[in-house]
Amino acid sequence: MSKKKCVVSLLICALSLVVFNNSDLKPKHTNIVFLKTHKTASTTVQSMLFRFAERNNLTVAFPKPACGHQFCYPNVFSAEFVHPQTQPPNIIANHMRFNRHELQNLMPNNTKYITILREPASMFESLFAYYINHAEAFRRVPDGFMETFLEDPLQYYWPKEDNAMYVHNTLTFDLGGDKDRPAADVAYAQEFVAEVERVFSLVMISEYFDESLVLLRHLLSWDLQDILYVKLNMRKESSKKSLSPALSQKIRAWNTVDAHLYDYFNASLWVKLSELGLDSVAKEVKHLRQAQEKLIKRCFGGQMPLLRSASEIKSKKLRPWQPSENVGIVGYDLPSNISLETKELCLKYIMPEVSYTPMFLHSHLPEPPPLKKKPFSSRLLLHSA
Repeated sequence: MSKKKCVVSLLICALSLVVFNNSDLKPKHTNIVFLKTHKTASTTVQSMLFRFAERNNLTVAFPKPACGHQFCYPNVFSAEFVHPQTQPPNIIANHMRFNRHELQNLMPNNTKYITILREPASMFESLFAYYINHAEAFRRVPDGFMETFLEDPLQYYWPKEDNAMYVHNTLTFDLGGDKDRPAADVAYAQEFVAEVERVFSLVMISEYFDESLVLLRHLLSWDLQDILYVKLNMRKESSKKSLSPALSQKIRAWNTVDAHLYDYFNASLWVKLSELGLDSVAKEVKHLRQAQEKLIKRCFGGQMPLLRSASEIKSKKLRPWQPSENVGIVGYDLPSNISLETKELCLKYIMPEVSYTPMFLHSHLPEPPPLKKKPFSSRLLLHSA
């Protein structure tokens, strides 16, 4: 390649980086509420937000100890659930049941509200497998089959019992809506969708995750580094069940408000993408995937990572939580031949929520005062002798 062509090529590369990394052109937005929904790839988004907060020295609201790693879910969110050492926050991203008024009182006025949805049929299949030992309605099914439950859901479902929110219109419940509104009440579903649209600046779609990240980047004026990710909290392929069109339809009929939400915001996502320009979006997605592949190969010694069961992962803090013996949640282990610098970088990309949350919370807490040394006593010395 001639010197002239080389210079031109470098200029083009530099220009593309400037276009993609626009943080120098506009300040990055740092006040964010992410409503973490269940079984929607939300853990991957949460991890992204945690890393962004650490890089930018931001305060993340974490649950107080009595709430565990969720904001006392399934109770409606209250500022009282927030650890006092993590207030006032810039970012909130742990599971909660949404409460707009409480959050608006807690967060700065310029906060952006973001959430993510997943197609209701595939989401329900995941919920059934994940919570079959935790939700009473699923445990009542005599043969343990989702198909049996869907033949007559009301035979097994009691709306007021513990963990009922994992069984019926889970997205609606997480967003603060009425999960048990009758399926025929289309007006309620439409009003609820309109309320969500008024509050949330962006509703991401799990099936179009990378495209959603492009919209997120533009909304928050972030750059490429801020939206890099490694997929987290995934099930073994062997535990996943394929759905027939008829079964998918039964699931959507059981979760009608969730279906309204998903259909509306899936269409809305593509309107937003079209406004950016689909060709431009495709180029950004390509850049993102190329950068992601480089990151992954760096973290895993030049190879694509092997997904491992929890028992195969050497490091305890990298082992994902297992909901039951039948549903294996897989994770990653870092190779031993990478540098310490690389290991420190990559750990944050692959660490499960149950490990990342307490570790990050600890960084928010004040250092304990040093222990006072007891005065030296010759008696102790004589006694020990």
